[in-house]
Amino acid sequence: MEFGFFRGLPKNLFFLDIAGQVAFLLDIILQFFVTYRDSHSYKMVYNRNLIALRYLKSHFFPDLLGCMPWDIIFKAVGGKEEVSICCGSAACIFYYLATTLPEEKEGYTWIGSLQLGDYSYAHFREIDIWKRYTTSLYFAIVTMATVGYGDIHAVNLREMIFIMIYVSFDMILGAYLIGNMTALIVKGSKTERYRDKMTDLIKYMNRNRLGKNLRNQIKGHLRLQYESSYTDASVLQDIPISIRAKISQTLYKSYVENVPLFKGCSSEFINQIVTRVHEEFFLPGEVIMEQGNVVDQLYFVCHGVLEEVGIGADGSEDTVSPLEPNSLFGEISILCNIPQPYTVRVCELCRLLRIDKQSFSNILEIYFHDGRKVLTNLLEGKESNLHVKQLESDITFHIGKQEAELALRVNSAAYYGDLYQLKSLIRSGADPNKKDTTMEDQPWYGCNSLKSILRHLNV
Repeated sequence: MEFGFFRGLPKNLFFLDIAGQVAFLLDIILQFFVTYRDSHSYKMVYNRNLIALRYLKSHFFPDLLGCMPWDIIFKAVGGKEEVSICCGSAACIFYYLATTLPEEKEGYTWIGSLQLGDYSYAHFREIDIWKRYTTSLYFAIVTMATVGYGDIHAVNLREMIFIMIYVSFDMILGAYLIGNMTALIVKGSKTERYRDKMTDLIKYMNRNRLGKNLRNQIKGHLRLQYESSYTDASVLQDIPISIRAKISQTLYKSYVENVPLFKGCSSEFINQIVTRVHEEFFLPGEVIMEQGNVVDQLYFVCHGVLEEVGIGADGSEDTVSPLEPNSLFGEISILCNIPQPYTVRVCELCRLLRIDKQSFSNILEIYFHDGRKVLTNLLEGKESNLHVKQLESDITFHIGKQEAELALRVNSAAYYGDLYQLKSLIRSGADPNKKDTTMEDQPWYGCNSLKSILRHLNV
């Protein structure tokens, strides 16, 4: 309106332009202080430099152009029309194209040649400004929404050129809008399920008066599942177990076999773990394990960063070590049957693999040679890991217990003549000369040498 119809605002409306520019300028200043949520880590960003950089890369320059005093610039450059055309909408541009021709040629324009019924626009400059604007707006909307209109059309060459460009832009915009509406309809069922689930969760949280932090964690997980489709387990439910095992080996084996705790373990042992893990995601700030709690899950870190935190008696926190990809946590508590020594908290959006204690223990019992290797690796890691070193006595005790149980199985197999079991135990690394001192009242006590074992086997 300002440039298409007035060629600069009238003096009595000039204050509106100044007020709008001041308001827009304040908005630009505030944008440099507004925090945002990082799309990758899901953490709130408070760093002023990062906020400013993000705003400068996004819509700073369009905002800056919007708050510039174009009316003053227009007058300063001598009212050059090249300045005014940059700021008009389609309706005002249509009118601008008609009014920038000499007066003797205004009849050779879309509005000067317009005849609606008995009403003629031949002397359109004398018509009320709102009627002229409405006519221009009608022309713009009809051009955008339809093809093949007849009552209003381009008359001269530059009107034709502009309309060709305008209609081409409208076709692209229309395709974009239709595509978005189609996508919205296609994912409507998923959106509806998300809304219904969120409504039920809110009712549940209100009924049980859950705390604010817990509410935010629950909502964050549900939103993460909806926006990113991270939970893929439901997709594989109808696939046979053998195929799911191959999929798990393809996706997760590299994360499990590169863990230092499993160094030197057999591929069969690794495959058994891989086929039983479940993928989970956690948002920043969530606590996965708390110090002193009983742990029944073992976690492998695929992506993201976590931290182990020691909680003092006075509630003070001390960061013990970071947990990055190809590391795991919960192993000390599970292997040594002790409470979790440290709290584990998420620093960045994390992708983890989880296996429950019972499944892991069953695998260790079957692959007991690999189980001994795991305990040895855990004990050897104490030199480079201070918090494991502090638990050396617990680890050593548990290793001794495992070896005593293995010696018990060797002596039992020797006494009852189970050659197959005995060969299997020795092949897996069992020491036939290891004496079991915990079962002195059993008939196989004393079968602590290879000769005695062979004698019981009649070999």
